[in-house]
Amino acid sequence: MRIARTYVLAFSCLFPVFPLFAQQTATTTTQSSPQAVTLLQNSLAALTGGKPITDVTLSGNARRIVGPDDESGTATLKAISGDAGRMDLTLSSGQRSEILNSTTTPPAGSWSGTDAVSHPIASHNLLNGSAWFFPVFAVSHRLSDSSFVATYVGHETRNGQAVEHVTVSQSSSVQTPPGVPTLQHLTQADFFLDSTTLLPVAIAFNTHPDNDMILDIPVEIRFSDYRPVSGAQIPFHVEKFLNNTLLLDLQFTNAQLNSGLSASLFGAL
Repeated sequence: MRIARTYVLAFSCLFPVFPLFAQQTATTTTQSSPQAVTLLQNSLAALTGGKPITDVTLSGNARRIVGPDDESGTATLKAISGDAGRMDLTLSSGQRSEILNSTTTPPAGSWSGTDAVSHPIASHNLLNGSAWFFPVFAVSHRLSDSSFVATYVGHETRNGQAVEHVTVSQSSSVQTPPGVPTLQHLTQADFFLDSTTLLPVAIAFNTHPDNDMILDIPVEIRFSDYRPVSGAQIPFHVEKFLNNTLLLDLQFTNAQLNSGLSASLFGAL
């Protein structure tokens, strides 16, 4: 099995920056479950229709809820298959953006709020998927390098829907210092695939305060309203939950694939 390095696009404007934990010097590959591999491969085939996808642009309506603030506006989200993603929100309070780009060395991410000031994303929050809003890349990136392994957890019910549960994480032979989370823990993502179509209905993982990688904050991305676009299946409704509370509700009205997005779109804000 081949599953790629992935990095998480951190949540909007929440925490200051914390330095990356000790550099990894070696990795070990654990045997993946054949059933998990097959499920992910079949899910990718259902998503793409067997056609290559190099980039995506999604646009539509957005709702952002943070504490007492509940505002609406428009959203444009872009991603490229090299593992870079960008989100731009135009809300009643102003413009908000975030970018993650793991095509650079080292990977980098940044966000900006209504004051247009750029802030870097903490290194330990760059480990779990840049294109969280686009399941094609979320699955394919984890099927392209042997440093990640997949395990079939079982048949379950998720949000009232019958799903197949697959978990993916990265192993490392490096011993982490006491009190520091393992790379396996920081990179774990749980995929919930519709039992009939194998289209992803949810992806769950953890984010962390930028100054506390030990504290897990659960994240869940929910996908629905799949529609055919150029032979692919694209979810036009994406919801992002932070700590079991709705943070972003995105209802897309337009999706464009393989338009030739430039890598320059994913530079620092």
